[in-house]
Formats: sequence, C-alpha cells, structure tokens
Amino acid sequence: MMSVEEVHTACAATDRAALCHNLGLLRSRLQRGTRLLAVVKADAYGHGLALVAPVLARAGVDAFGVATVSEGAELRALGLQQPVLVLCGAHGSELKTAAQERLAVALLDREHLQEIEQTNLPQRLAVHIKVDTGMGRLGTTPEALHDLLEDLGGARNIIVAGVFSHFGNADRVDTEFCQGQLRRFREVVGWVKQRWPSCVVHLANSAGTWSEPESHLDMVRPGLLLYGVSPGSNLDCEDFRPVMRFTAPVIQVREVPAGRPLGYGQTYITRRITRVAVLGVGYADGYDRRLSNVGTVGIRGHTVPVVGRVSMDATLVDVTDVPAVRVGDHALLWGELDGMRIPVEEVASRAGTIPYEMLTRLGRRVRRCWQESATTYSMDGPAIARRIDHG
Repeated sequence: MMSVEEVHTACAATDRAALCHNLGLLRSRLQRGTRLLAVVKADAYGHGLALVAPVLARAGVDAFGVATVSEGAELRALGLQQPVLVLCGAHGSELKTAAQERLAVALLDREHLQEIEQTNLPQRLAVHIKVDTGMGRLGTTPEALHDLLEDLGGARNIIVAGVFSHFGNADRVDTEFCQGQLRRFREVVGWVKQRWPSCVVHLANSAGTWSEPESHLDMVRPGLLLYGVSPGSNLDCEDFRPVMRFTAPVIQVREVPAGRPLGYGQTYITRRITRVAVLGVGYADGYDRRLSNVGTVGIRGHTVPVVGRVSMDATLVDVTDVPAVRVGDHALLWGELDGMRIPVEEVASRAGTIPYEMLTRLGRRVRRCWQESATTYSMDGPAIARRIDHG
C-alpha cells in the first residue's frame, strides 16, 4: 500500500555512486599534488548539502567552497573537518562566526581588511585574497593589489592562506578573455607569493578543471561537473553521470473532451479526446513556469508533453498515448529513471535558462533523498546524513 508521502511528494534523489564517479573523472585530469575544492554552495547546487558533503569528504576532497558563513557552519555541524572557504566573503557578526568555525573567507579589498582588523575576533581569521582579473564582480583589481598587500603586512587579525580569481565564463575558458585573465592572475600571484610563499593559488572552475590544465595551479574548484551537469556544450563531458533524479507523482488521471481548455489562462485547448495526468509538482517546487506548453517529461518509458501552464502546485501532461498511466506513477522531470534520461541541460534550454538555475531553485517541500542501487534513504537533516556517512 502506498504512503501519502509516496503519492503526493516530488522527490529529488541524489546518486552517491554517480557523485563519486564524477569526482574520479575530475581527479583524472589533475597533476599529482593539485588539490580539489568541491563547491557545495546553494545546498550543493540543490542536491542537498547534508547528503553530498559527507560523501565527498569520505571520498577525500581537500576542501569545500560555500557562498555564505551559514553554509560553512552547516558543514561544521555535520562534523566535517576539511578546510572551508567562504567564496563571497563575510561581514559584521559573520566574521566572528567564521573565526569560531575555522572558516576561511574571501578578502575583497582594503575596506574589507579594515573591517576585519577592527572586529574583535576569538582567533585569527584565514583569508584568501580575491583578485578581480576581469569578472567585474567581487575582489580587488590588480592595480589596487599592491596597496592591499602593504596593509596586509601589518594585519593582526589575519592569516593569508590563499589567493584566487574567478573566470568570467563558466562554460569555456579557452577564449581570449579568459586566457587574458589567466595571464593577469599569474602575474599578481607572483606578488603575493613573495610575501606568503605557502598560500594556495586557485582559479579553475568546472570548465577549467576539465579542459584547461594551465589553469589548475595549486587547487581547482569544480562545481557543476561534480553533479554530472555540463556547464557548456563543447566540453566533451559525455562520461559524467547526472547525480540528481527529479521525479513527481501522478495524483490524478482524467479524460477530457476535444476543445477543452487546460490550466490557467486557457493557453492550451485539447484537439482530441485527451487523457491528462496531473503531476504533483509546480513552480513552487522548482519546476519552471516557462516550461508551460514546451516541456516534456518521461513516464512509463515514454516522453509526453506538458500541456497548459505550469501552476504553483501542479503540472498537466498529455498521456493519451500511454494508456497504462495511473495514480501513483512517477514522472521523470530530469535525470535518469528506468532507462530513460532527460538531461537537466535540455530542460533548462526549453525554459530559456541555465541548468544552474533549474537545480538550485528546487523548493523546500521537494523530498530530498539519496539513492543507490535499490535502496533510497530519506534526508531529514544532519542525523540522517551522519547515518549515511558512517553506514
């Protein structure tokens, strides 16, 4: 007998074997001694931080990258001891928390340095100097770096643990722009290394890790490729395996006559007698409204179209040509299930966006779990994650 949860809850299942497989592929591109920082920000790109991080820690990643101090503190609450870098820096009371939790933070500029120096910290704070080589977002420019380094020479609250930059392209780093970034970064690294020769130097994202060995330096920072999703169409990533399988249950099957509008706004009118399956997933769960009338899902081995507008809690699909569909079946939104594969990259393209957005917008009511072989474990928080890690 089916439980209520099984019938009515969309599920994002994380495949531990696929995650470890992808990590192995990325490591295969590295020279001996090059470290690997696993980027697990945004709830591990929507896959569940408490699921993913313990698996990666046990697999021997050297460090973790997060966006916020709270994400770093969550890693410590999971019992993980690897170095953690807060890639977007920290301010105010977050600085004390970062020091207490032994998190390194991005050092952004001289003003940021002054703030850290004026904060009463429980211990010295490790920082990685962020250099803006062309991204135009966070960090100090190469022209302003000399003054920052002079100020750092007299800093009391800080340990300089690293220096890094960020490629301006996520999908390809062989462009002249990114190659210029690499050249500029190599130049400024020399200035930092003169003062702190043991600091860790890093630049490579997923694309750089996979396709540009010159960018590997001391450490690489893969994100999306860890989860089996390619950041670009030209990276030859066919051997990577999707880590997430996103499914939604069928909560009703109904037959409607020809000429009947379906969903909000009457954007779809049936052309024939149509069997409609109502899926228990909507844009509140992260299934994008832009997939209205253009998306497809997999069900019972067939690809069927989304019809009508995706609403907050439900999505309609036409299953006229799959008569066996019934309540309790699960539709594949992206990932792999029963021999079917729907790449999240393809779903994102249909929605006019990028896979990063699709993965990280999954809603709170989507049940998170990890799946390996025939066994699926529900994820209800750190206690479950610890069971997975040690079980």
